[in-house]
Amino acid sequence: MTATVDSRPFSILVLCTGNSARSILGEAILEHLSNGRIRAFSAGSKPKGVPHPGALRLLARRGIATTGFRSKSWLEFSAPEAPPIDLAITVCGNAAGEACPVFRGTPAHPHPLRAHWGLPDPADVTGDEAAEDAAFEDTWRWLTLRVDALLALPFETMDRHELTEALAAIGQMEGAA
Repeated sequence: MTATVDSRPFSILVLCTGNSARSILGEAILEHLSNGRIRAFSAGSKPKGVPHPGALRLLARRGIATTGFRSKSWLEFSAPEAPPIDLAITVCGNAAGEACPVFRGTPAHPHPLRAHWGLPDPADVTGDEAAEDAAFEDTWRWLTLRVDALLALPFETMDRHELTEALAAIGQMEGAA
């Protein structure tokens, strides 16, 4: 498995049911930290329609432009014109058990790898904006730990079995749901 089979970065689709909080943050972190090694997307099985305000506040605090983020269906990524996906990562318990759509892979890798990095949903936190923001900060920290672990790997040259094992170990890191 190489990230540049057809001269493109390794592509990752971060999945969650609502595509409003964890998956949006995962997409942002992957894009922000990968220095071009990864092209990240996010989607959901039952998208909420808009990103959660807590996710957008966090991205703004981190200096990440929020204009490109939207809550969308994962079916967009199974359409013929969709970008190829090398890896699909679920970040919530609900999406991990759902049947994923068929993704268009690359000629060398027709089916993307799958990993589960389940985390508690910060959108479920009740209380004031400060409590909500604290929950989103925790999710950011846990996702950043996972992305850092992924980026420390030579994933572009790892075989599918090695990468699958490494992704599973990453999914068991701090904060796993």
